Amino acid sequence: MTRVQKKSFIILTLLMPILMSALMILPAYFATMDDEEIRTVAVYDGSSVILGRLESTEFTKFEFIPLEEYKNIKDKVQGSDYYALLVVAPNFMTTKTVQLISGGNIPFDLKSQIQDKIQSVIEKDKMAEVVRQTNIPDLEKRIAATRTRINIDTIKLGEGGEAKKSSTEIGMILGYVFGFMIYMFIFIYGTMVMQGVMEEKQSRIVEVIISSVKPFQLMMGKIVGIAFVGLTQFAIWVILGFTILSASRSFYPESAQKQQIQNVMAQSQDAAQAAAPQMDKMQEVFSMIDTINFPLIIGCFLFFFIGGYLLYSSMFAAVGSAIDAQEDAQQFMLPITLPIILSIMVLMSAIKSPEGPIAFWFSMIPFTSPVVMMARIPFGVPVWELALSMFLLVATFVGMVWVAGKIYRTGILMYGKKPSWKEIGKWLMYKS
Repeated sequence: MTRVQKKSFIILTLLMPILMSALMILPAYFATMDDEEIRTVAVYDGSSVILGRLESTEFTKFEFIPLEEYKNIKDKVQGSDYYALLVVAPNFMTTKTVQLISGGNIPFDLKSQIQDKIQSVIEKDKMAEVVRQTNIPDLEKRIAATRTRINIDTIKLGEGGEAKKSSTEIGMILGYVFGFMIYMFIFIYGTMVMQGVMEEKQSRIVEVIISSVKPFQLMMGKIVGIAFVGLTQFAIWVILGFTILSASRSFYPESAQKQQIQNVMAQSQDAAQAAAPQMDKMQEVFSMIDTINFPLIIGCFLFFFIGGYLLYSSMFAAVGSAIDAQEDAQQFMLPITLPIILSIMVLMSAIKSPEGPIAFWFSMIPFTSPVVMMARIPFGVPVWELALSMFLLVATFVGMVWVAGKIYRTGILMYGKKPSWKEIGKWLMYKS
């Protein structure tokens, strides 16, 4: 009866159905909003198979261009008015492969949309041919044969115009892995901070410690110490990852990889040439990995992990100092965990459409930016957006550390009383 009569129990009981509904509804809602970025794709069709047959949508526009304009923009798409360049070679019906050229990694939703539209055009032509042939002994098999799989080679142009084959899928994997790692690290190590503060408070060791150091110094010492635990773990993973990658690449000569890049460049320079021979899959993967800016990704991961961890761990430390038992943490943990749970829900939407408004705004909000921004970085983020997100995160965690320090200073020596939100608010008003 004591537990049931608590305000926190009643509030959480009423809020839980709403939160569970939101967890199911919000991902679908975000999915309907992530295509609001208008993209114009230039299309050069050397085969005349899809010429004029790709229908534009509200947010994806297809503009068919002549050979002369194609020659002018093929090596400098990022400096043109087009988001990307779709190249259909004359031998398209033989290779079933097209090229999608841009200055960065192509988002998955755009690549999938173009692939579906081209496949639909080819399947309609095949179906019309089947219908024209009246004496068909096995109609079902002939109809099944109309299904067509189109391959899209995504080409990333460097600043000097050099062409390298990229991979949307690799960018998606990196975005998800690094975003999810930050999500897990914040939860795991933030909880470790709270548990450590609670243990010192319950054992009364903290009373001895703060006779030598200030409460704020004690809180930051615990936060920074556990942060280095996480960074050490991540450093080991990075070293192991690059060691495995280097060992794997030793089985494939550098000359073979260079030949592959030359073939890709030859294809992008003249769509009328025959398709290059099928290259070894592992060499192709290594060539795609070379287009990933790993120093930028790892540097941003370190920044957003440290920033996100300091932001959330300071709040976890404040909660640990305010309570005496684990069961009392529930009412204070919910407001802290909701933003980070929301960020993991937005993660997949950001990977699918990294330039959409949902991905942009959640990568700016400091409580969700550490996870969402890491999902966008493999696809390329404007410098001003990255700088703004970093600035907001730093400003927020500095303010949050100050707030948490005031709560910690009072709560760490308070025993036998279960604080409320109102009382914690009073702690913030106490003068040093």
